[in-house]
Amino acid sequence: MTVKVAVIYYSATGSVHRLASAVEEGALKAGADVRLRRAAELAPDPAIDANPAWREHVTATADIPVATLDDLAWADAYAFGTPTRFGNVSAQLKQFIDTAGGLWYEGKLAGKAATAFTSAANRHGGNESTLLALYNTMYHWGNIIVPPGYTDPAVYGAGGNPYGTAHFSRDNALTDDVLAAARYQGHRLATVAGALAG
Repeated sequence: MTVKVAVIYYSATGSVHRLASAVEEGALKAGADVRLRRAAELAPDPAIDANPAWREHVTATADIPVATLDDLAWADAYAFGTPTRFGNVSAQLKQFIDTAGGLWYEGKLAGKAATAFTSAANRHGGNESTLLALYNTMYHWGNIIVPPGYTDPAVYGAGGNPYGTAHFSRDNALTDDVLAAARYQGHRLATVAGALAG
């Protein structure tokens, strides 16, 4: 049986998008069928236009499908990505997650593997609290949390965050080490989901 992985993320200026693409690559390498989906943009155009990098990213990723509840129902495993917003999940991703109450109530989200990844402007800008906030939802859904832990050298190369791949973006381009950790995290998620599927 081929494992189905939904990589669902929100990204304003591109860092989380690149992490999501790396998670997707890792899951594909593990043999998974993957859907890469973005959360719908909620910010008004004037706010987006005030930041040229934001506008550029919105335009560049317009062809990536917007996440739907069907993506959650379809998947055997989830990878959620978000930039930090005051140490918490972005409104865009949270709004999507909050629409899943019906699937949760019907038990259609339970028993699936799940992981998370994030990016903040500063090294201590809330990466870990954002990942833990995402995991709170996954606990309620009855997911099997699959953090990277300290299970591969790639985790150390990206700064050693056992909760999930985390990038700090201020004056720091995404490095090959961080992308390698994200690929590892996607591979690990698909592998564990496959073991759960038996």
